[in-house]
Amino acid sequence: MVPFSFAGEEMALAGGLAVYWPRERALLVADLHLEKASFFARFGQMLPPYDSRETLARVADAVRQTGARRVFCLGDNFHDRAGAERLEPHAAGMLDALTRATDWVWVSGNHDQGAVPAGTAVDEIEVSGVMLRHEALKGETRPELSGHFHPKLKVKARGRAIVRPCAVASERKLILPAFGALTGGMDAADPAIIAALQPVRAADALLGVQGRLVQYPIWRAAS
Repeated sequence: MVPFSFAGEEMALAGGLAVYWPRERALLVADLHLEKASFFARFGQMLPPYDSRETLARVADAVRQTGARRVFCLGDNFHDRAGAERLEPHAAGMLDALTRATDWVWVSGNHDQGAVPAGTAVDEIEVSGVMLRHEALKGETRPELSGHFHPKLKVKARGRAIVRPCAVASERKLILPAFGALTGGMDAADPAIIAALQPVRAADALLGVQGRLVQYPIWRAAS
């Protein structure tokens, strides 16, 4: 894990895609998009059907790594409203085991319209003064963790392009990368992400590299 500070709280990047909040013993993940492959298969685009297994295995690994007692999924949990109904037995068993082992909370996202199979469903939730929601709320002055944008850092090094999932942080907002195995991404410096962070003086991409935190400046307010 790679520790960092956010809004006066000690947190850590876990596996590069999740955030662990030690004081709350909470693991935070965003944009699982479970059953995305089976959704596209219904329309003739045949993708490997095991994305939910891979995503849930990643969650299980992060829970073991951190010792988390609580899991907050920050929206776009299933790719569509019927996703939970399409879980094949192995993936359904994995999810059942995870929700039994932890206090599991589903935060609703724009893809989430159906019932969740277990755990607690909320539109958003405040935990120890920090707002947890799917999409960053412009103008929010409380500390906030969210997902939705699937940020990725895109840089050029030694003549080649490097693209890696990252978190995006401002003074009081933190946008998590997409955790799902079958998710795309948006440039961390995209104007839509910068707009969602406002009001802000600066925004950085956060990622762990060889066990160390790298903060890459992506936006600064005009002086």
